[in-house]
Amino acid sequence: MSIPWQRYADDHARTVDTMAAVLLFASFLFGSEITMSGEDRPHVVGLTIALAATGCGALLWQRTRPRTVVTVSAAATAAAAGLGQLPTPLLLGALMLALYRLAVDTDRPTARRYYFAGAALVVTAATVFDPVGIPWPLKTISPAAWLLLPVVAGNAVRLQSAYLDAVQARAEYAERSREEEARHRVAEERMRIARELHDVVAHHLALANAQAGTAAHLSRTGPDQVHRILGDLAGTTASALRELKATVELLRGTDDPELPLAPSPGLGQLAELTEACASAGLTVHVSVAGTARPLTAGVDLTAYRIVQEALTNVAKHASAEAAHVRINWSQDRLTLTITDDGTATAPAAPAPASGRGFGLIGMRERAQSVGGAFAAGHRDGGGFEVTTRLPLYPSATGPEERTP
Repeated sequence: MSIPWQRYADDHARTVDTMAAVLLFASFLFGSEITMSGEDRPHVVGLTIALAATGCGALLWQRTRPRTVVTVSAAATAAAAGLGQLPTPLLLGALMLALYRLAVDTDRPTARRYYFAGAALVVTAATVFDPVGIPWPLKTISPAAWLLLPVVAGNAVRLQSAYLDAVQARAEYAERSREEEARHRVAEERMRIARELHDVVAHHLALANAQAGTAAHLSRTGPDQVHRILGDLAGTTASALRELKATVELLRGTDDPELPLAPSPGLGQLAELTEACASAGLTVHVSVAGTARPLTAGVDLTAYRIVQEALTNVAKHASAEAAHVRINWSQDRLTLTITDDGTATAPAAPAPASGRGFGLIGMRERAQSVGGAFAAGHRDGGGFEVTTRLPLYPSATGPEERTP
């Protein structure tokens, strides 16, 4: 956080630099009048004023050319010291400010090199050309110490500024990361919503369409069966409405305690699913191998939705009369295989497993979301096959990279 005078200095840099140059010009002239008692030095007022104007006037470019300003100020200060001027902070002020600006705007090695060069130039001039015999500590140790102070201060300011910039950069990166994570979660939630609505709407509408077509066909050839099929059609549409309402209410996040909540579908409702398919003219045979094991809610729902979507695709696209669902239980894995006896063989067609079609994409995403694997494609003997392997205890580290 900057204080008012710092904000003013940043907003009016040219004015501040001009004021500093004028003040240091005055201090340079005042410092040139300080003498040791008993000194008898030559009168060089005009040359002193010229050196002061040169050294201090260069400060107007300290922000754009700090190295040049340090060089000019050091030369002017060394020339004044060589004329016998006592190298006090008043005389060294322009060079001190130039070194400070150099240390702030550049790196530490550059500031160190220019400090040693400037201090050596001033000390050498004061020692070699001193016409009045100033005591050696005042013309060696004193100027070197005074010139060191702005370099140390400038390095500290530069490091503090770099630290604040790094903190701000980390904060901005963290903010961007949070925004990206939020967008990622929103995208995942949208995909989950799309899968749920697709599974609910597409399945029931496909069955309803097949049942309505069967009823229309039997209305002429088997009117006695039409009543049963229409009853199944009403049940299918009612089930679709119930699942759609439950999904929409869940997405709305309602807290209505009066809202009836139904359990998520799972393999326990597989018999109802096969009965609904049978009423639409698709006979489904279910076979089970191995000993059934308990499933987590996520895996159970995933298994049901994959079977549901696969049978929906068979009813919609395969022109098949029968489908087979094989459930294979192993020690740590549930394998589901859904096949049909459809006539679509088309080996030259693009492989459905490549991800074309939202149904196959949704089944693959569901399997991967619980750490499973998915594959689908045409069978050599005709028809289509969907296979998925789901872990009984899904890992939290991510989906498996195995192919069924």
